[in-house]
Amino acid sequence: MLQTRIAVLIPCYNEEITIGEVIQDFRNQLPDAAVYVFDNNSSDHTMEKALQAGATVLLERRQGKGYVVQSMFRQVDADVYIMVDGDGTYPAEAVHKLIAPVLSGEADMVVGSRLHRQSQSKFKTLNRFGNRCITALLRRIFHVKLTDILSGYRTFNRDFVKGIPLFGGGFEIETELTIKALERGYRILEMPIDLTSRPPGSHSKIRLVRDGFLILNTILALFRDYKPLTFFGVAGLALAITGIVLGALYSWSALHVELALSGLLLILAGLILHTIVRRFQELDHQLRLQKTLSDKADSPQRHKEHKKEESNSIL
Repeated sequence: MLQTRIAVLIPCYNEEITIGEVIQDFRNQLPDAAVYVFDNNSSDHTMEKALQAGATVLLERRQGKGYVVQSMFRQVDADVYIMVDGDGTYPAEAVHKLIAPVLSGEADMVVGSRLHRQSQSKFKTLNRFGNRCITALLRRIFHVKLTDILSGYRTFNRDFVKGIPLFGGGFEIETELTIKALERGYRILEMPIDLTSRPPGSHSKIRLVRDGFLILNTILALFRDYKPLTFFGVAGLALAITGIVLGALYSWSALHVELALSGLLLILAGLILHTIVRRFQELDHQLRLQKTLSDKADSPQRHKEHKKEESNSIL
C-alpha cells in the first residue's frame, strides 16, 4: 500500500519566539510528516530556530505572504498539504480533523474557521469586525457559505495545490485562494478551530488599513474576472437607466445619449466577456481532467522515486 505523503507548510516572517514550538507541536501530531518553513526575509533568528527544531528551511526573497504561498505550492511535492502560520495561534491538535476530509477524498480544501459558531477564538474586536465585513461582501458577490475567509490554517490535496493559479503577493492570498477555489469548482469544507492569543513579544504583521484595501481590491478584481456579466452589466444598466431617465425628464442632450450608449456598451462588453470566461472554464475543466488522469498514471512511479530518495537519505 502506498504511503500518503503529508507536508506541513509554515510561512514565516520574524517569528523566532514561536516557530520552534509550532514545529515541535506539528511533529508531535504528525510524526511522519515533512515540515517546511518558508522564511520571508526575517531579520531575527527565525531561520536558526526552525533549523534547530528540525524543519526544512527555504527562503523566499519577494516580500509578502502571497509570494511565500506561491513558492510553497510550487516547490513542495506531497499528497496532502497543511498550511499554518508560524505565530503559534493555531492549535496543532486540530490538524487531524482538518486533514480527514482531504484524506477521505471528501474535500479539496479544508478551512480552519476561527469564527465558526462552535469556535472559542480570542479575536481582537477590530480584526473580527473586518473579517465579518469581508465575509459578508463575498457572501453577497460570490454566494460564499464560509464563516472565515481569512483563516491561515488550511489543508489541501495535491490536485488543488498544483492546479490553483495564484498571483497575489500579500495578505490577500487567503481571499484569492477561497474565491478561485469556489469559481473553479473545488470542494471546500470548514472545521471549527479555536484561535489563541500571541505570546508576549510576538506581534502581528497585518496592517489593517493597507491590507484591508489590498483584500478589497482583490475581491473586486476577481469579481470582474469571474463574473464579468454581473460586474459590467450592473454598471452598464445603472448608466443606461440614468441617461434614459434624465433624457425623459429633461430635453435630450448629448450627455444623456452618451450615458445611455455607454451603459449599453458596458452591458455588451459584459456579455462578450461572459462568453469568453465560460469557454475558458470549459477548457480549464478539460485540462484538469487530463492532469488528473496523468497524475493517477504517474502516481506509482512518484512513490517509488520517493521511497528511493528516503532509502538514499538513510544510507
